[in-house]
Amino acid sequence: MTQIRTRFAPSPTGFIHLGNIRSALYPWAFARANNGVFILRIEDTDVERSSQAAVDVILEGMQWLGLDHDEGPYFQMQRMERYKEVLGQMLEQGLAYKCYMSAEELNALRERQIAAKEKPRYDGTWRPEPGKTLPPVPEGVQPVLRFRNPVGGSVVWDDKVKGRIEISNDELDDLVIARPDGTPTYNFCVVVDDLDMAITHVIRGDDHVNNTPRQINIFRALGKEPPVYAHLPTVLNEQGEKMSKRHGAKKVTDYRDEGFLPEAVVNYLARLGWSHGDDEIFTREQLVAWFDLDHLGKSPGQFDETKLRWVNAQHLKACDDTVLAGLVAEQLAKRGIEVDPADERMARRCALFKDRCATTVELADWLAMYLQDVTPSAEDLATHVTDAVKPALQTLAGKLAGVAWEKGAIQQAIKESIAAHGLKMPQLAIPVRVLVCGRAQTPSIDAVLELFNQKIVLDRLHIV
Repeated sequence: MTQIRTRFAPSPTGFIHLGNIRSALYPWAFARANNGVFILRIEDTDVERSSQAAVDVILEGMQWLGLDHDEGPYFQMQRMERYKEVLGQMLEQGLAYKCYMSAEELNALRERQIAAKEKPRYDGTWRPEPGKTLPPVPEGVQPVLRFRNPVGGSVVWDDKVKGRIEISNDELDDLVIARPDGTPTYNFCVVVDDLDMAITHVIRGDDHVNNTPRQINIFRALGKEPPVYAHLPTVLNEQGEKMSKRHGAKKVTDYRDEGFLPEAVVNYLARLGWSHGDDEIFTREQLVAWFDLDHLGKSPGQFDETKLRWVNAQHLKACDDTVLAGLVAEQLAKRGIEVDPADERMARRCALFKDRCATTVELADWLAMYLQDVTPSAEDLATHVTDAVKPALQTLAGKLAGVAWEKGAIQQAIKESIAAHGLKMPQLAIPVRVLVCGRAQTPSIDAVLELFNQKIVLDRLHIV
């Protein structure tokens, strides 16, 4: 049985966003599900628009999401000699030919065709045919190379998403496969790469459907069968437009910086065009175990940040607390708050607050009160820390100063202070929250206080 080999082949001409990275996730998952090989190929032949910064975001984003590649990254610009070798072979075998038609002549031809209500296309002026006399070669003109597309018949393939697709060869003109300066064109390079890398399945966006018949014809001209194709519907943004940088899409790595977990982003992206029954929340391991091409969606997926935050919240709840402690420590470090993630209280703090959070940034917002001064709002102080409750706060501070610093003893000190002053729990607990935590709402006050340094709690209570 042939080993499955898939590839992700981004162009580094703009920063990779979630819509792009889904085209990496599916071939990665398909390769992993079938003990196959996943290849990363950087299609950087657009030298003017390609940038190292964009390459870095691709590599960084894939590493963060755990989309590890087995081979590559290969760079097309480093394969130019190979492309030129195949171009030479195609010329020799009559699969390609030199075309000296200038850009001006091509434009004039197109204008005539449009005026005659014909589809604009190259008319084969320089295509060699038996008994045909070609025009004289103009002086000083560098030719392009064109592929001899088959005449008559159709290109047919069974797309794993779109079903059977058939395109008449008469709809396709002779494709330029090398420019006047000899540099090969995209559709040609893709075929040579897929051939050399023995790609068995091409899983990519449906903006490539129009390229596919041309690529299939080149494969067959070279004596090879094309891979299996699966063309994924577009990912739309929240406004229903194609997700793009121009329409506000963010870099993949921005989600890392905003406190999303890679497992959650992978889970969300997988569901944005593929399904396994009604399963909404699943692990990377479950995705790999379940993934196939038969359950890819045929309709465009629409990105919804609210749904992504919900998925992230579910993964946050399930995340190991020591792992969360490290991620929250990274978020706090960006704010200039240094903390030892190995401090066992960090993991316990994460455990206490993670059910209230959608991201590690929100978790860091909660945990900051343990590590830096808090400033209660004037409104909270006026509302909750009244003259009537200050004596009870002083009683509580005195009791807390003498207890073992654990939840049961803290709870007992609070109960005794409430009883001594004839109060109800919220009448004392809320002012304590305001003074110690800087906010009126928290989880159970004894659980929250236990995870503070005792001296910090006493200092903040002694303000009154």
